[in-house]
Amino acid sequence: MDSEVLKKFKESGRIAAEALNYGSKLIKVGVKVIDICDAVEEKIKSLGGQPAFPVQISRNDIAAHYCPEEGDITVLQEGDIVKLDVGAHVDGYVSDNALTVDLGDNAALVKASRDAVNAALKLVKPGVAIGELGKAIQQVIEGYGFLPVRNLSGHGINKYTVHESPSIPNFDSGNKEELIEGQSIAIEPFASNGAGMICERGNPTVFMQVARKPVRSPFTRQILKDIEQYKGLAFALRWLTKTHGVGKTKFGLNELIKAGVVRGFPPLPDVNNGLISQAEHSVLVFDKPIVITRFE
Repeated sequence: MDSEVLKKFKESGRIAAEALNYGSKLIKVGVKVIDICDAVEEKIKSLGGQPAFPVQISRNDIAAHYCPEEGDITVLQEGDIVKLDVGAHVDGYVSDNALTVDLGDNAALVKASRDAVNAALKLVKPGVAIGELGKAIQQVIEGYGFLPVRNLSGHGINKYTVHESPSIPNFDSGNKEELIEGQSIAIEPFASNGAGMICERGNPTVFMQVARKPVRSPFTRQILKDIEQYKGLAFALRWLTKTHGVGKTKFGLNELIKAGVVRGFPPLPDVNNGLISQAEHSVLVFDKPIVITRFE
């Protein structure tokens, strides 16, 4: 990792952390979810970055991938446990971080995921087995009486890439693969008072281009031209509907999905509808690791 890449990772981390902190203060009973998402995405841009993916606010049993459509009137309610997931990039170099705000009586569940990410961060350095990070996460979360979500994991981050190898498990997977100096990773524990397993449920509002193929419809070609500007990073349905309208956008996206050009990502609830908390930091692997999303 040369000095210019390091500088851009650090800058994207600073922006992502500041935007996450800003968004956390907007999470209050009665506030529209879409207003928070829009405000945080604008904050990222005002700080000199771009969203690495749509800001996501996933409530209660939903672990991730809830992103409101244009016109969504969902408001935060008393008792909600609210995950805020924010990513930024600078010239493609991605940082990813998340936190949970409790609007109910779930302080221990929130603390479980937060303490778990901090426990894993303390172990990060070259030569550490990836399974050891998962073991630390599992021990902390189970110590609070909850379960880690086993089929969600942390991940590598890179230029125009939010998810790549290595996968960082949230349980003791026994993975002996070792961290390598200069790797960039996101550690992302989820704690559940339900099954500790998630599934896909509902209609996707987060999408990603996964292939390049020609398409017939002029409408669809216009939409694909806009999608290509994200360079393989995830995008929100409402980002496109603001320009092209709802009907045209959904028509084009459906064609792109059928052609295998675009993939949708539905919300991810706990299979037993248990409540879920989340915490996440991005870190660069060195003998003295750099947590680039640590808010100062």
